[in-house]
Amino acid sequence: MDIVDEQRDGDVVERRFTLPAGEALVPGIHWLPADASAPHATVCIGHGGFQHKRIDNVLALARMLVSELGVGVVALDAPEHGDRVSDPEAASRQLAALSSGDPEERRRVFGREARAAMARRAEVHVGEWQVLLDALQRDERWAAGPFGWWGVSMGTTHGLPLTARDDRIAAAVFGLNALRPGDEAWARQAAAVDVPVLFLTQWDDELMTRETSLALWDALGSTEKTLHVNPGRHVQVPTFERGASVAFFRRHLLR
Repeated sequence: MDIVDEQRDGDVVERRFTLPAGEALVPGIHWLPADASAPHATVCIGHGGFQHKRIDNVLALARMLVSELGVGVVALDAPEHGDRVSDPEAASRQLAALSSGDPEERRRVFGREARAAMARRAEVHVGEWQVLLDALQRDERWAAGPFGWWGVSMGTTHGLPLTARDDRIAAAVFGLNALRPGDEAWARQAAAVDVPVLFLTQWDDELMTRETSLALWDALGSTEKTLHVNPGRHVQVPTFERGASVAFFRRHLLR
């Protein structure tokens, strides 16, 4: 891992880095307590679709976790997101389709080919997160674990299979995602998750039905899991759920 720059803001240090992973150099950020003198627990944050590693909600949650729990936080740009976008015009068209509220437009832009590309990128990104965990553990200045995952929407698309495969993830916050009928591979991955989970759902989510969202919650193999349901659309998760996430990680990473 190569640190690009480092800045301190109050009790939080922010380090930008690049992570060699296969043929890619993946941009990332590590937030950590300014007075950290030993390895610490770390929360991995996976951003949502069409977002990036330092979008407002990621930054706010990261700073809260560092300040209130004394843990480290890491975030990466997913493939074709943030500093890794290779076709800005295509990304703009997809974002416009997602924001339009027109189901027909969404089906046109996010057709079979686009969904297949998303699945391939998800597989790549899970591998990149595992490379990051390896790097964190090799250098005790970074982290020794345990590790947590926080990611909703696309953050769950990437974080759920990572949690299912990698036993270094000890607790996870998922949500804004779904299990659709016939998706047996996704159901198997959900069943393989056996760590404590906090699951966030929006009751009026325009991108998925209540039934498919609850089906994913039900499919999780965890014996300790908590469901938080709030009214509102996909991007209207209340900010107070950040406090619930902090409390969740306090229980499961610091005990």
